Amino acid sequence: MTTAAIAPFRFFGLHVVRTRRLGPSMVRITFGGEDLRDFAAGGRDQSLSLFLPHPGQREPRLPSGENWFTEWRALPADERAVLRSYTVREQRRDPDEVDIDFALHGAAEPAGAGPAGTASGPASRWARQAAPGQRVRVLGPAVEHNTAVRFQPPTGTDSVLIWADETALPAASAILEWLPAGTRAQVWLEVQHAADRLPLRTEADARITWLVRDEGAPAAVDAVRAAELPGAHPYAWIAGESGCVKELRRHLVRERQIDRRQVTFVGYWRRGLSEEQLREAAARAA
Repeated sequence: MTTAAIAPFRFFGLHVVRTRRLGPSMVRITFGGEDLRDFAAGGRDQSLSLFLPHPGQREPRLPSGENWFTEWRALPADERAVLRSYTVREQRRDPDEVDIDFALHGAAEPAGAGPAGTASGPASRWARQAAPGQRVRVLGPAVEHNTAVRFQPPTGTDSVLIWADETALPAASAILEWLPAGTRAQVWLEVQHAADRLPLRTEADARITWLVRDEGAPAAVDAVRAAELPGAHPYAWIAGESGCVKELRRHLVRERQIDRRQVTFVGYWRRGLSEEQLREAAARAA
């Protein structure tokens, strides 16, 4: 008897089921589709690659086959599918559905909205007008235990530190729901508007601080530096704007003397650069 190997990631064709505005800077889009029968999110900060169509396209243009990425990059920028990385906010069965929360920013928002006043990008524009039936594709997990789940507290961790801006808020929310009851957690969540604060569910012993930029919240590193962290063996997960994430990591490793192996840091975006520019820079550096 032979056993077929299951790839940890594969392509899924999905469609919009419904949308719901969560606040001034966030919209939740629920996706469905028969392909979701084989979708297996690992929870926490499970990430996926989302491919969106350009205006006027019925569905995203994306080559198939083993060399799809090279062929995708070779397509004209105004034709090839828009590629963005997102977090699975929640997966459900019966019916099979996946929620993805989109941080909105740009001209369609109130003045000064969004991460550092960034311009509206194609994903934000698409999310604002998303309607039931619209098609997308995702490169996502077919097995729960996969490398796109980065929140991995080592054995012996006795407390958790979390910092996230609005782009990482869906991941931080899912992590809080996953944490076992009684886990000590110190959490900072940075958003633009007071109305962007979302209800959070957790059984952890979590102290959650909202840093609202409209209300003059301190810089992330200043807020963390002023806090007394619980536990002798903390694990830190910090995600959001790359420059802020790097500054926080330096503080935790150099000033707090936390073992760098106990710090997971993820730059979800970089001030002044689009995701296409980030990917091009990474490709040149490889």
